Amino acid sequence: MRHCDQFGYDLTINTPNAVTAWDEAVSAFLAHGRETPVHLEVALTTDPRFVLGHAARGLFCLLLGRKELNDTARDCLALAQKAAAEVGATTREKAVIGALSDWLDGWPSRSANRLDQALQDHPRDGFLMKLVHAIRFVLGDAAGMRASVDSVANHYDSSHPSYGYFLGCRAFTLEESGDYRQAEKLGRTGLEHSPDDAWGLHAVAHVHDMTGRAEEGIGWLESRPESWKHCNNFGYHVWWHLALMHLDRGNIDKVLQLYDQEIRRDRTDDYRDISNATSLLARLELEGVNIGHRWEELSQISDKRAEDACNVFADLHYLLALLNGGRRMGAERLLNSMARREADSGDVGRVSSHPGHSAALGLEQFRKGNYGSAFHLLSSARSDMPTIGGSHAQRDVFERMTIDAALRAGLADAAEVILKDRGRKRGGLDQYAETRLATAEKMRSAAKIMLNQDLRVPQA
Repeated sequence: MRHCDQFGYDLTINTPNAVTAWDEAVSAFLAHGRETPVHLEVALTTDPRFVLGHAARGLFCLLLGRKELNDTARDCLALAQKAAAEVGATTREKAVIGALSDWLDGWPSRSANRLDQALQDHPRDGFLMKLVHAIRFVLGDAAGMRASVDSVANHYDSSHPSYGYFLGCRAFTLEESGDYRQAEKLGRTGLEHSPDDAWGLHAVAHVHDMTGRAEEGIGWLESRPESWKHCNNFGYHVWWHLALMHLDRGNIDKVLQLYDQEIRRDRTDDYRDISNATSLLARLELEGVNIGHRWEELSQISDKRAEDACNVFADLHYLLALLNGGRRMGAERLLNSMARREADSGDVGRVSSHPGHSAALGLEQFRKGNYGSAFHLLSSARSDMPTIGGSHAQRDVFERMTIDAALRAGLADAAEVILKDRGRKRGGLDQYAETRLATAEKMRSAAKIMLNQDLRVPQA
C-alpha cells in the first residue's frame, strides 16, 4: 500500500500509524534526537515489511562505525530486499537499498553519490538531504556536502517542514568551505525555524571557533540549552565545543569540569564520543596540563576497538588513547590492522593507505619524543587529512600536533608556515596560534643570537 510522507513522497508502507512513526523518526534524525531509533522501531513493528525503514536502519548502523553492527546492517539489507520483492518499492526506496549495499561493499562514497542522484529526483526529501550530508561528513567531503545541499536549495522555504534543518546543514557546509559570515547568518536563521536544530547551533559554534571568537561562542552555546538538551550522543559533541572555547580562553579548570561532568559523564564507547575526549585531552597536554588518569578509561575502550577498521578518523583517535594510555600492544594491533587494510579495495583501504598510515606513524613518533620524525610523517599526511572525515575543528588536533612537533624539533620556520596557512583557512587567529607564533619568533631570535659572531667570547 502507498502512503505519503511529510515531504509529499510515496512510501511503500501499510498503515497511517506506520507513516506517522516514520515521520517522527525522520524529524528526530534531523534534530539528532535520542528518540530516533524508538520511532523507527515503532514504524518497523507496525509494518515489518516497511522497505525504507529497514534500509534506513542499516545505514544508521553503518554511520555508527562499529564493526559488530556490520552484520546488523547486512540483516537490514536482506530484510529490505525481501520486503521490496514482496510488496514492491519506489525508485527512492530502491536507491536507499542500493546505497546500503554500496556501503556494505566498502564504498560509502558510492552510497553518497547514489543518494544524491535520488535527491535530484526528490529534492524536497529532508531525509535524503540529511542522510547524504551525514555520509559525506564521514567521508570528509566538504565540497560534496556543499554541492549536495546547494543543488536542492530552491526547493526549501519557510513552508517546508524541514526548512530550519536544511538551513543548519547549509550553514555547516558554508563554514567548512570558509564562508563564515554567511554560515553564521544561515545557522542563526535556521534556529528561528527549528529551535531544536543542534546541527545548526553547532555550525555557528564552528564559526566562532574558526574565527577566533571564543568568548562569543561560549555565550552562544550557554544561552541556548534548549537546542541540544534532546540530543543523542551528539550532545556530548556540543559540550566538547564549549570546552574548546574555554580552553582557548585559558579556563583549564572549567575544561576539566566539562570533561568529567558532561563530555565523559556516561563513559560511552561510541567512536565519536571517544574522539571528543581523546582530542580534548591531547590539546590539554600540548598546553602542559596534567590530565591525571583520564587516558586510562579511554585506552581500555580503544583497546577493544583497535581492529574495528570501520573508518580512519576513529582509528587515529583510538590510537591517541592507546599511545597516551600506555597500551603498546593495542597500538601495535591497530597499526598492523591499518597496514593490512592498505591493500583493500574500497574507501577505507584507500584512506588507510594515505593519509592514514603516515598520520598514525607520526602520532606514534610524537609519543616517543621523536619530534623530527613525527613532523615529517604528520606533515606528509597533512594536505590529505580531510579525507579521514570529520570537520576542520575535529582534525585540528592533528594540525596542532604537527605544529608542536616542528617546534619541538627546532623547525621554527616550518611551524610558522603551517600556522599561517592554518590562520588563513580559519579566518582568524586563536590563542593557540598566537602563542605558537610567539614561540617560533623567540626560537628564531635565539638562533640569531647564537650565530652572532660579535657576541662570541674570543678564544684565549
